Amino acid sequence: MTDNPIPFYHHDLGAPELTAVAEVLRGPMLTTGATVAQFEQRFAQYLGINHVLGLTSCTGGLHLALLALGIGPGDEVITTPMTFIATSTAIIETGATPVLVDVESDTGLLDVGNVEAAITPRTRAVLPVHLYGQMCDMRAFRVLADRYDLRLIEDAAHCIEGMRDGVRPGQLSDAACFSFYATKNMTCGEGGAIAVNDAKLAEKLRLLRLHGMTKTAADREREGYQHWDMVELGWKYNMDNIQAALLLPQLERLERNWQKRQALVQRYVRGLQGIPGLRWPATHTSVKHAHHLFPVWVDPSMRDATILELQRRKIGIVVNYRAIHLLTWFRERFGFQPGTFPNAERIGNSTLSLPLYPTMPVEHVDRVAASLRQIFGVSRVAA
Repeated sequence: MTDNPIPFYHHDLGAPELTAVAEVLRGPMLTTGATVAQFEQRFAQYLGINHVLGLTSCTGGLHLALLALGIGPGDEVITTPMTFIATSTAIIETGATPVLVDVESDTGLLDVGNVEAAITPRTRAVLPVHLYGQMCDMRAFRVLADRYDLRLIEDAAHCIEGMRDGVRPGQLSDAACFSFYATKNMTCGEGGAIAVNDAKLAEKLRLLRLHGMTKTAADREREGYQHWDMVELGWKYNMDNIQAALLLPQLERLERNWQKRQALVQRYVRGLQGIPGLRWPATHTSVKHAHHLFPVWVDPSMRDATILELQRRKIGIVVNYRAIHLLTWFRERFGFQPGTFPNAERIGNSTLSLPLYPTMPVEHVDRVAASLRQIFGVSRVAA
């Protein structure tokens, strides 16, 4: 075959990021400092949230949010099996237990009704995941959390630009956690953030992200050495100035890039319509979908063969996600068996994510769609 490979993802970092990083390198402070503070302020403004803290990962953000909200041994946190493993492992790292419930059949999002049925006297929090870039029903989750006096933490790793019913991530929850991993809509290779509205919670998170120390390296560089104290048992999750420098220029084009991905998704939809046995998650009304991913669902008996054939055609493919409760460690630790969460299992056995990134040529979208039509025996685009 002579066709050039189509990568699953390609970043659009370039001259603005190089300039921003060079500016940091000319200064004395590489770790958490003024550049991180600038990013935190601008990202908070973008989200419409009072406080943002830059971190090394979304996983670290979930862990810190749970700890700061008092979640620990003996507690239960309800979440979804249709997500990346870190959603549950962050809960486990606190000593709490993840309680998984099934998802909506047409979206893969955490089902509010299933959550309410799973609440016990040990339940302390709910952790919904905005899968693929579509927000869960946060108004309904807020009502549920208030009814049962529960904490509410959002895994918004896929959903920087998302909105639902006029609500953005972090606006109705105790905390929302974001990812800037290598393939995310805004990236610094590795990185993350927590967004919160409560000032006291933000201050506790600042302590927890850097060992519980009362002074940072930036404080000492700015003020001269002063004795510091350790007042909390914290962790090492602080973002550095180099990561923040990579992110700041991307904030300026975040909405433009979202519009480009939106157009590519619409082109995918036109090219894939009418293929028997192929569909994709529904989008609820009143949703601004962040379009971090564009997954399609095929018959489980054909999924792996479809992946292999697309890869043979030099098309990059990823699975987001196999239902985590059937992964070896979770089965051995918690005794999960097939059939426990049928919607999540069906989606996990059916899904594959197609290439999607803002600089993706439309010809590549057309080639992916044409390949799927050929694989499924459909010769032309549906009228």
